[in-house]
Amino acid sequence: MEAIGLNKLSALQQTQLNVKRFRIWKERAIECALFMAAASSVLITIGILSILVIESIPFFESVSFGEFVTGTEWTPLFANPKFGILPLLAGTFLTTLIALSVAIPVGTIIATYLSEYAPARMREMLKPILELLAGVPTVVYGYFALLFVTPILQKFFPEMSGFNALSAGLVMGIMIVPYVSSLSEDAMRAVPAYLREGSFATGATRLQTSFRVVIPAAFSGVMSAYILAISRALGETMVVAIAAGLQPNLTMNPTEPVATITAFIVQVSLGDLPHGSIGYQSIYVAGLTLMLLTLVFNLIGFALRRRFREAY
Repeated sequence: MEAIGLNKLSALQQTQLNVKRFRIWKERAIECALFMAAASSVLITIGILSILVIESIPFFESVSFGEFVTGTEWTPLFANPKFGILPLLAGTFLTTLIALSVAIPVGTIIATYLSEYAPARMREMLKPILELLAGVPTVVYGYFALLFVTPILQKFFPEMSGFNALSAGLVMGIMIVPYVSSLSEDAMRAVPAYLREGSFATGATRLQTSFRVVIPAAFSGVMSAYILAISRALGETMVVAIAAGLQPNLTMNPTEPVATITAFIVQVSLGDLPHGSIGYQSIYVAGLTLMLLTLVFNLIGFALRRRFREAY
């Protein structure tokens, strides 16, 4: 009888040991899968950056870096090509500033309303409808800017060109409002209730509480939304390619046609330039410039988020 009991106990212990080993291997497999998922984004980024750098090196063997960063003409497809990136940078920054002047205030106000004022049922209804704007194809936004917004603006600015930075920037701003409003609202909703209650207890109104307590407390998350909006505006392609004009003018006049970095990449990619030519290599240099700009804005946003997170 004792031998039978010991055998049963040994079998039970072996079963428990096998279950424990399976659980350990299962946890390790899950950990490995999660690590690979996290590492894939880093590896993909490194791969993209490597391709851009490798393809850009031959370009700078033919074009001096000084001419590239200080030149005021960008005509790589002409018989006498010029490779000054400033016109493309001017067009990119101009359309981005116009877009942000719409998206940041409108998105922040919408986020404040949804977080602090809207009833729960209305919030559940309005937020998905608002986020549908992010699902509209960008080519639709481009033709909306060209065929609807531009004619309206021409009534106020008769000298405005049919292709211009203003209509493209305004429509880009509308397009990225959901990025600002949705992420900002999530950050505001995460602010602890006791901060609001403390503000109300001191006699502050709901508006004062929203802009003097909630938004500063959620500023790290709100700043993340702003940085995402900036990156989205910098990288937008179809709206500016359709509505802005594809003309690399060194101007900050929003009523004139401009070309952005992304629009130039689209323009060259649709052509018949042979691989390895200086014109073809220019799209990689433009892409590398855009990626570095996005990196700079993300580093600035990271520094601001860390500063305000420590402050609060």
